[in-house]
Order: sequence, then structure tokens, then C-alpha cells
Amino acid sequence: MTVFDLDLDRQICHSLYSAANAMIRAYRPLLDPLGLTYPQYVVMLSLWQQDGVSVKHLSEHTRLDSGTLTPLLKRLEAKGLLQRKHSTTDERQKVILLTGAGQQLKQQALKVPGRMIRVSNLSEKDAIALKHLCETLVNALNKPPIPS
Repeated sequence: MTVFDLDLDRQICHSLYSAANAMIRAYRPLLDPLGLTYPQYVVMLSLWQQDGVSVKHLSEHTRLDSGTLTPLLKRLEAKGLLQRKHSTTDERQKVILLTGAGQQLKQQALKVPGRMIRVSNLSEKDAIALKHLCETLVNALNKPPIPS
């Protein structure tokens, strides 16, 4: 038997799907006190890393499509965590800026990554290896398909 069999217990996709769902469920109690959902947390992580970016940049960095990102940004704006403003160089583009409240939320969020590592029971070495494998898989799957 190989991963090419139709045996559910051998499917990589099923393990990844289950792990992703379990990860998001594990984040919920850590993010609830911040008032964030997991996708909102991803956006805030990106903005804490680099503020004042275009929606396009944010979409590329978070890997969230515009159909997901636009309503998410509106909700974060309604919470007072960010502002969407027209770009000074191109009126058609929006720039996303953290508010003071959005910047202050970072202090509360600093504990989240360490708590997630403890919840996952992964060593730092295993966590880094898993991250690397996931990125390798994402990059491979985002390449144009090879003709059969």
C-alpha cells in the first residue's frame, strides 16, 4: 500500500485537513480574549509585521483572496483596529493602516504563539520542520500543473 491507494488512513490531504481544523480550534480560546477569529488574527499578524500596506500586498502576504479579505477588513475596521484609506499615489487602491487600538492589541497577542507551541506539544525543531514542509507543499501545489 502507498499514499496513492484509496485508503483514507493513508491520505496526506486528510491528515492536513484534520490538522488544520484542529489547529484553528486550538487557537479559538487564545484569540477569543483578543476579540479575533483566526483569519482576523492572520491579518493582524501581517499588519503588525508591516503596517500601511495595500490590500493587494496584504492578500499576497496572508494568502487570503479578496473575496475573503474585504469583508474581514471591514469587520476589523468596525472593531476600530484598522483603517482603510485611499492611496495617495493611486486613488483606486486602498491602504490598510493600524489604529492605536490595533497596535496596542499586539501586546496582548504576544503570548499566543508560545501558548500554541505548548498546546501542540511540538518541539521547536519539529515546529520549524513542519512549517518548512508545509511551505514546500504550498509552493509545489501553487506551481502550474505538469501536463500528463
